[in-house]
Amino acid sequence: MSWPEFDADHLIVSSSQMRGLEEKLFSYGMPEEALMEKVGLRIKGWFMENREFLNKGVLVLVGPGHNGGDGLVLARELHLAGVEVSLWCPLEIKKPLTAKHLSYCISIGITQLQSEPDASDQALWIEALFGLSQTRSIPKEIGRLLKTREELKPGHLISLDVPAGICSEDGRIFETGAAKAAFTLTVGLIKTGLIQDRALHYVGTLVRLDIGIPKAFFDSLPNKTPLKISSNDIESFNFPEIAPNSSKYQRGRLFVIAGCKKYKGASLLALKGAIASGVGSIQTVLPSDISNSLFGIVPEVIFHNYSYSQYEEIYLAKCLEKINFTRIDSLLIGPGLGLANENWDHFALALEEFAGLLVLDADGLNRLSSSNEGWKWLRKRKGLTWITPHIDEFSRLFPELDPSCPLRAAALAAEASGVGVLIKGAHSVIASPSGSVWQLVNTSSVVARTGLGDLLAGFVAGIGAMGSSCSENKLNYDLFALAVLIHAEAAKKCEEGSNASLIAKKLGMVMKNLQH
Repeated sequence: MSWPEFDADHLIVSSSQMRGLEEKLFSYGMPEEALMEKVGLRIKGWFMENREFLNKGVLVLVGPGHNGGDGLVLARELHLAGVEVSLWCPLEIKKPLTAKHLSYCISIGITQLQSEPDASDQALWIEALFGLSQTRSIPKEIGRLLKTREELKPGHLISLDVPAGICSEDGRIFETGAAKAAFTLTVGLIKTGLIQDRALHYVGTLVRLDIGIPKAFFDSLPNKTPLKISSNDIESFNFPEIAPNSSKYQRGRLFVIAGCKKYKGASLLALKGAIASGVGSIQTVLPSDISNSLFGIVPEVIFHNYSYSQYEEIYLAKCLEKINFTRIDSLLIGPGLGLANENWDHFALALEEFAGLLVLDADGLNRLSSSNEGWKWLRKRKGLTWITPHIDEFSRLFPELDPSCPLRAAALAAEASGVGVLIKGAHSVIASPSGSVWQLVNTSSVVARTGLGDLLAGFVAGIGAMGSSCSENKLNYDLFALAVLIHAEAAKKCEEGSNASLIAKKLGMVMKNLQH
């Protein structure tokens, strides 16, 4: 059984997949007219629940296709409900069904503007210009008007399905600009472009409006269709059960290599993340001056001292000498290590042979990027590997992949390398080698802070160690996705503040509640 459920609440689809589902509805006997009515009425229902947007009337921007038709059905229904409605059709209507709806709207007394509307208009603008399958720039004059509207009346535009000027596939903004929506009311399923980081500024608050696509129709979608995950999905995960009589070593054993003289805080935050996970045993190797200062802060951790000699950088080969690989379940390498001039091959074999989980973050990834084999080395690993790059680290490791659409980039990287890939962002993406892909939604960019990546690395490595050690061996890529989701949710809900240390406390509380 997949996590989360393969349903309308979680699926993320391409334009062609959404069109395919609509065509399936038509092939089963639903008339196009009926679907347009259904969509328009569903959108009208949302506005009736949010009538404050309608107090000063509405202007519906009508496009040439069926998105414009949806807007016209909405315009008709709002007019009949007593709302002051006007229309503007800047382009020639091309779809006969849309033309019929326009004719009817005019016949019942809805005003159609004959010239460009005033961008400072007090009415709410409802943008129904292009919708799904946008592949090219909007006309320059429309782009200019939409930009002026946002400057003069910010927050006074709502888009239907997909804001004009945004690619529904990858979220890129076309060169002539895009509508900046306060809300985007998308119908059916979430389209991939709407939740990509570069589109978020224009999408505003994303609302999915269900139109009753039969669940059986989803069987036609590939098993690898991405799934969106949010706080509501945490409790539905079958979290690894730890036996009540388990010893600390049966709750997972983690070894952390993080921090250096320049980035002392990275080791502390990675360790705090590991502690918050609930993992049973944590070891780390640190220079004596750092370990002495941290001992009183994280006394739960076993410290192995490391001598810098004349160097300030951490040398992995010396650190790995401290590890008994048969007595750990998970190994984290990377947060705040710095970039020592060290040949990856000098210690690569030990990591290749390690049967447990290897988590590579930050400077661990940067060191791998500068090695002779680069990401191809990952394919030599015997155990599972999870990598946690932000977009720049990803580009260094996979220079041949286009990172502009993280959803696609993560999937390609995971398939090629055979490891779990997290690309961190406002809506982080997690991908597995088998093709499963998850993308976070409803996160908060407000809490983005230095150190959260270090905290996350320690947390996912600890969760991985626990998953590996439990009797059911739940160590898999969906556990990786869950850990990333829990971290994002803790950051979002941290009532005391948004710095990494406070979020670490919230993480611990979330985990305690999850395991009861």
